[in-house]
Amino acid sequence: MDNIFDVAVIGAGPGGYVAAIRCAQLGLNTICIDDWKNEQGRSSLGGTCLNVGCIPSKALLESSENFARAGHKFAEHGIKLDGLSIDVPAMIARKDKIVKAFTGGIGMLFKKNKVTALHGCGVLQKRGNDDDGWEIRVKTDEKEQSVRARHVIIATGSVPRSLTVAPVDEVNVLDNAGALALQQTPGKLAIIGAGVIGLELGSVWRRLGAEVTILEAQTDFLPAADEQVAKEAYKALTRETGLVIHTGVEIKSTHAGKDNVKIEYADRDKNVQSLKVDKLIVAVGRVPNTVGLGAEEAGLQLDERGYIGVDKFCRTSLQDVYAIGDVVRGPMLAHKASEEGVAVAERIASNQQGASDSTAHIDLGMMPWVIYTAPEIAWVGKTEQALKAEGVAYKTGQFPFMANGRARALGETAGFVKVLADAESDRILGVHMVGPYVSEMIAEAVVAMEFSASSEDLARIVHAHPSLSESLHEAALGVAKRTIHI
Repeated sequence: MDNIFDVAVIGAGPGGYVAAIRCAQLGLNTICIDDWKNEQGRSSLGGTCLNVGCIPSKALLESSENFARAGHKFAEHGIKLDGLSIDVPAMIARKDKIVKAFTGGIGMLFKKNKVTALHGCGVLQKRGNDDDGWEIRVKTDEKEQSVRARHVIIATGSVPRSLTVAPVDEVNVLDNAGALALQQTPGKLAIIGAGVIGLELGSVWRRLGAEVTILEAQTDFLPAADEQVAKEAYKALTRETGLVIHTGVEIKSTHAGKDNVKIEYADRDKNVQSLKVDKLIVAVGRVPNTVGLGAEEAGLQLDERGYIGVDKFCRTSLQDVYAIGDVVRGPMLAHKASEEGVAVAERIASNQQGASDSTAHIDLGMMPWVIYTAPEIAWVGKTEQALKAEGVAYKTGQFPFMANGRARALGETAGFVKVLADAESDRILGVHMVGPYVSEMIAEAVVAMEFSASSEDLARIVHAHPSLSESLHEAALGVAKRTIHI
């Protein structure tokens, strides 16, 4: 590969592969370098999200939720089942089939859009003559080669945060990848971390019959979410799903034996407790993946937490080098990475045509968050506690799914929708939901906020009846104290 590419993307997760495709669509000669291998040792595009994250976890969540519905909710519909059982290997095989389809699909999209794919670990080199662009050495087990590009987009993602007192062996102590590959339901399962990963994986294995205990260091449950939503979610996950959640915990030690794991921890009252489980999942968050990137040698600035420093346009400290996704500031969300990838691609293309700094960038305050538990949790914008802390005067409207006809028909009535609006302008400041399929409903709130809509705007829009989205409509009406159905 002696030619100089217009753009080299390092990493093929949801940020990298989307950036590469958009660059190619804009006429830029693009190469995407990625070193992910699947269990068979073959190249597998899509990064953590498609291989061991977003996609496989949602497949298992759906399978486990179907099993739970069949066992606990079908009877009230008049549907009777005898001898209900779960075939975990078949469930895992279905998940693997979905992953294979999507990772293979990225390869097809690369071919369609004429993106060059290169398997290997990309290492950024110190730049010499500006006319030569950036050199990236690509290492594999067999060989090493060099690639040159005028622009570089770093999209190397993140890796699971390690915990010294609970080293992962992928036998009895697992990270998210190991937790998605279990071939049988453990009798007792412990999870360190009550974040998105911990709650979702805990939900999967609890529905399939495991006794699940979640140990969380923070004293508050889901502190990033609206307090009222977090309380409702905690109630549903502990009472209905059956998760045991302890907050304010300090892990003292773990000991992995042949068939079990022993955990010692201090509870929120500082009393030492012990727990013996069949499997332990470590889900204490993720850290930016910059190891082996060559950041120090190339002069790429990292902050004290290991994130690549960028401005609002995702420009790094190096000329013509950008960084996106989990490896930079902001929430570690796949859709955030993808949109940053598109924004950077369009910026590179427009800069070649002399565009100014007015080029659009991503507003992190408009980023939707979703946790795919049952009930689902979703939000966008400011929480009530944030508005109070900032001294912002606001109004609120709320509507329960219990009063929604579609939710009643579904038999999924837990939760509510809440709209927060500025007290004077009525502009929507935040929307918070906990309930059925709110992962789909939150998009309407994001659109409204992106267009600076008021709660009155949402209240004046006709929503289909019966639909779950009527709950958002009623919550918007509630801001002006004119909710109809409660």
